[in-house]
Amino acid sequence: MTKAETESQMKKNLEAQMARNEILEKENQELRQEVNRLKTQIASLKAHNIERKSILWKKIQNYVDGNNNSDLILDNEILPTKQPDLSESAPKKELRALKVPVPPPKPASATLASGKDEKVMNGSPLTAPPPPPAPPKSFLGPKAVRRVPEVIELYRSLTRKDANMENRGNPNGAMAVAFTRNMIEEIENRSTFLSAIKSDVEKQGEFVNFLIKEVGSASFGDISEVEIFVKWLDGKLSSLVDERSVLKHFPNWPEKKADALREAACSYRDLKNLESEVSSFEDNPREAVGHALKRMQALQDRLERSVSSTERTRESTCKRYRNFHIPWEWTLDTGLIGQMKLSSMRVAKEYMKRVTKELACNEASQEDHNNLLLQGVKFAFRVHQFAGGFDAETTQVFRELNKIATANNTKL
Repeated sequence: MTKAETESQMKKNLEAQMARNEILEKENQELRQEVNRLKTQIASLKAHNIERKSILWKKIQNYVDGNNNSDLILDNEILPTKQPDLSESAPKKELRALKVPVPPPKPASATLASGKDEKVMNGSPLTAPPPPPAPPKSFLGPKAVRRVPEVIELYRSLTRKDANMENRGNPNGAMAVAFTRNMIEEIENRSTFLSAIKSDVEKQGEFVNFLIKEVGSASFGDISEVEIFVKWLDGKLSSLVDERSVLKHFPNWPEKKADALREAACSYRDLKNLESEVSSFEDNPREAVGHALKRMQALQDRLERSVSSTERTRESTCKRYRNFHIPWEWTLDTGLIGQMKLSSMRVAKEYMKRVTKELACNEASQEDHNNLLLQGVKFAFRVHQFAGGFDAETTQVFRELNKIATANNTKL
């Protein structure tokens, strides 16, 4: 082989060895990850096993303590303090001897065959009767019960094996323990929360009764006074742990009136903020015409939805407000609702001014001019119908739009 062929062969072998080395390194890395995962799992199982051991030990200890107490009571009730005297008196022995049955007489053949024995028996005195039988076991009393430590040791060993087998068969044991721990914590927290509510009911009774009188006797001449009162009431009730949970223990709490006051104050505040936003609206000339017109349309949509929602429920709302002495005139067209309708002309003016400016530039095609003009006229008509007409300033802006449209020979 030439030198070039040898170098080529060595190069191929080197590349093959390098590729194999990369594969082995990759496998080694995977094995390390697997080892780390197994170590983590082993640590988790050990912790779970220790926890189960402690729980079982506590249960066994409680069980042993309970049995010790019951055994002491049982021993005091059953076992006498002194051992019974097993010896019997003489009269009792004689009575038992008399009760021993007399043996039957021997047959005649036996008497003739054993004459010698008869002489011996006749010549000798009668022997004493046999001793009485041993007293039955019931007279000895029950045997004392003693604990066998081997039973407890065997129980512990078996339960320990069962716990290990359960851990092997249930890899989600740690998750179950964690779930149980979370459930216990939730119950404890809930118990703490209920205790805090009970404490508020007991300690804040006088304070809540004061608020009951204030809310029940509250009467207002203007809706702004309702806002101030509701803000004060919310500040007072915020000192309770949970407003609803505490107040439900006071049957005299005027819940419906308090809710009506809050509803009126919140609705008025939201509508007032929207009316201020519309009245102070200004177009941004740096913004693209498409985005600017969409922003004005979105603002008008919000305004119309809010007014429509108030008008739809106005009859029932006003009746409820009157019953609770809450001002309701602001929901009429002569109040805040009328102001909101008039404020929409501000948006209409800005919209038509922007359309007029774009039409005056003459940079768009005729079709774009027509579409833009149509949008301006539609929006003007929409606000005109919503507000019930235009004021002098808005009418002047509309006339300028109409002049540009006529100058460009467009049709309205």
